[in-house]
Amino acid sequence: MKALEKNKTWETVDFPREKTTVGCKWVFTIKYESDGSLEMYKARLVTKGITQTYDIDYLETFAPVAKSNTMRVLLSLAANLNWPLQQLDVKKCFS
Repeated sequence: MKALEKNKTWETVDFPREKTTVGCKWVFTIKYESDGSLEMYKARLVTKGITQTYDIDYLETFAPVAKSNTMRVLLSLAANLNWPLQQLDVKKCFS
């Protein structure tokens, strides 16, 4: 929270009394290598979006997620078509 507030990408506000919170839950996944050995444990926090109502609880959805296959295709196109590329370093990222 401190990093988000410092970067001015987050602002804490009082919760409106007439609104209800959107619930969330943890989803735990175990990833395995192709040989069956353990690769990693993953955890993510997801909202229970079924409790939301459009235009009341939210106005739009934004999910900046890029699949690795998409990135490979874009990098291949950039290399083959001589497109300029730029690098972006993200200081704080949550997934």
